[in-house]
Amino acid sequence: MNTIDNYNFSGKKALIRVDFNVPLNDKFDITDTTRIDAALPTIRKILDGGGAVILMSHLGRPRTGPEEKFSLKHILPYISEQLGLEVKFADDCIGEQAKEKAADLKPGEVLLLENLRFYKEETEGDEKFASKLAFLGDVYVNDAFGTAHRAHASTAIIAQFFPNDKLFGYIMENEVRSIDKVLHDSGKPFTAILGGAKVSGKIEIIINLLDKVDNIIIGGGMMFTFIKAMGGNIGNSLLEEDLIDTAKKAFYKAKELGVNFYIPSDTVAADAFDNDANTRLVPADAVPDGLMGLDIGPDSIKSFTEIIGNSSTILWNGPMGVFEMNNFEAGTKAIAEAVAAATQKGAFSLIGGGDSVAAINKYHLKDKVSYVSTGGGAMLEYIEGKELPGVKAVEEL
Repeated sequence: MNTIDNYNFSGKKALIRVDFNVPLNDKFDITDTTRIDAALPTIRKILDGGGAVILMSHLGRPRTGPEEKFSLKHILPYISEQLGLEVKFADDCIGEQAKEKAADLKPGEVLLLENLRFYKEETEGDEKFASKLAFLGDVYVNDAFGTAHRAHASTAIIAQFFPNDKLFGYIMENEVRSIDKVLHDSGKPFTAILGGAKVSGKIEIIINLLDKVDNIIIGGGMMFTFIKAMGGNIGNSLLEEDLIDTAKKAFYKAKELGVNFYIPSDTVAADAFDNDANTRLVPADAVPDGLMGLDIGPDSIKSFTEIIGNSSTILWNGPMGVFEMNNFEAGTKAIAEAVAAATQKGAFSLIGGGDSVAAINKYHLKDKVSYVSTGGGAMLEYIEGKELPGVKAVEEL
């Protein structure tokens, strides 16, 4: 693996693809700095090594060129504050100003380019656009795992212009190593916890994990498609009817391979999708008509906690219920705490997916688990067994 630890940055301008796609409020203040904070060690490593840094990123999904609300200038003050220096800014990513400011950049200085997606050529993976970006730097560093599953100009195409000078930053290195550890070097028992709203987003993961895991725990809205497939009554709970047969096949395939497949036995059901709705604790396979399951129940929490506590490797993707609502967060909170407790006893735990990461942060457990993935979609595709263009481009010689 080509990493920044194996490279001499002295006198070099490092063009770093970062993932600074952070949420902003209506005053353009950053409401979650996680992605920026995660990239700081890579930036500091290069600066400390005598290099200069040129940062390129996207922000949001601009439709037709520049939009004020998607300008990266809004995050400039925070980056400058964290690095303890005045970060320069180019109001374009490939124009004359970008060329001039990149050319003038001295060792120890940092330049932030304007939003890459102000050009449609970025998402189209345009080679000419990638070459213009490449012209700005001496070495290419990909540290944007969150976009590694996209064959965009700045994440995959650009690497060909740096055949001997393309590297993984710390985020990319840690993400790939952590996921590879879970998939290919996992301690036993290996438990995968999969939740969230829909089976459609997780079915490929389930299938790819079947020959690797010992236990699969299902939760969240997706559990009701499995329960329906097993002949249960789910009331008004979330259902993907077109995936009932697929869910049934996955369940029986797990049994065939000797994988323990756990579906919740009870659920907190409500008469509306509302925190103040009337609730009842009911069997997960006997939800009355007019009610919908919005969280796993105490019996499920107890059995799942025990399974997690006896695991050596844990992969968690997706909440157990609608944890954003206080009355339906007990399941997700309990699972988060169980994963943290198992980690403290020596298990290796990988947390991925936006909602799982949000849950870990909400319950202040980020430092109590082994690794929290910053790239939801990329992590899921990697676990599904798909090749990530952003990883392949750097690994290819």
